[in-house]
Amino acid sequence: MRVVLGPMEGVLDHLMREMLTEVNAYDLCVTEFVRVSDRLLPDHVFTRICPELAHGSQTRSGTPVYIQLLGSKPDAMAANAFRVAELGAKGIDLNFGCPAKMVNKSRGGAFLLQDPQQIYNIVKACRDAVPEEIPVSAKIRLGWEDPDDCFEIADAVEQAGASELTVHARTKTGGYKASEIKWDYIRRLKDKISVPLIANGEIWNYQDGQNCIKTTGIDSVMVCRGAFNIPNLGNVVKYNHAIMSWHEVSHLLVQYSQSEIKGDKGKYFPNRIKQWLAYLRHEYTEAESLFRDIRTYQQAAPIVDHLKRYRADLLTQPA
Repeated sequence: MRVVLGPMEGVLDHLMREMLTEVNAYDLCVTEFVRVSDRLLPDHVFTRICPELAHGSQTRSGTPVYIQLLGSKPDAMAANAFRVAELGAKGIDLNFGCPAKMVNKSRGGAFLLQDPQQIYNIVKACRDAVPEEIPVSAKIRLGWEDPDDCFEIADAVEQAGASELTVHARTKTGGYKASEIKWDYIRRLKDKISVPLIANGEIWNYQDGQNCIKTTGIDSVMVCRGAFNIPNLGNVVKYNHAIMSWHEVSHLLVQYSQSEIKGDKGKYFPNRIKQWLAYLRHEYTEAESLFRDIRTYQQAAPIVDHLKRYRADLLTQPA
């Protein structure tokens, strides 16, 4: 099985990628999206969101990193795709699935699911602009409202020459509701198109991964939110490993805090760590009390001090 660590805007930054790829055998990871309007972006935009470009476009543990672009104008997307390739990206992913209102309001992300021709134009322009050996992939939902639209959308992506297609098996209006997942549509897509597929949506554990493979008939899956609930979800899904213990998770929390403070996003750390604990609460009851302990802190220093004390106290207790 191939397992991809997917992008999550505002959550899965390069520091989190670094840490999660160290404790999981992910085959690939994708950056948060770079927003493209109508011009070529300066290099620092790409190197900030993907510092791995300076290291062969891979994490320290060797996991390849694709840069994700989001925009609605083919020429601008192509120009930025070309520049990203020049900077050494292992691959380029195009976002046609983001359901955020601000993104859709400017005709980006999932908005384009309503316009397969424009999706074709964007993918084709980027594919033509990028050297053949560099993959250009796309990520879609099943449609804006009607899941049957996925067949026309996926055909547009394939005809434009995409290397691979990730399908989040819900429509835009389906949001993130578990009841809206429709893996069977990926099976139907597999029978209609030849471009390699990655299944995304509602993969929280090993059995979900197995069920997804059985239903879709493909062996590549992407995990996103679940990777924050269970930090070793990649290995859980891929190898049926046991879920990481809370002792191990507490070590990662301290490790992440030290990386964030040293990194360029220290001012965002309080929100990031609280956000991560909010995800961890779904799997670890201990995360709830830790979240309550730090939720009123607005500065990084007291949070980091608390995490270190918490970790030290935990180490004195039986595992």
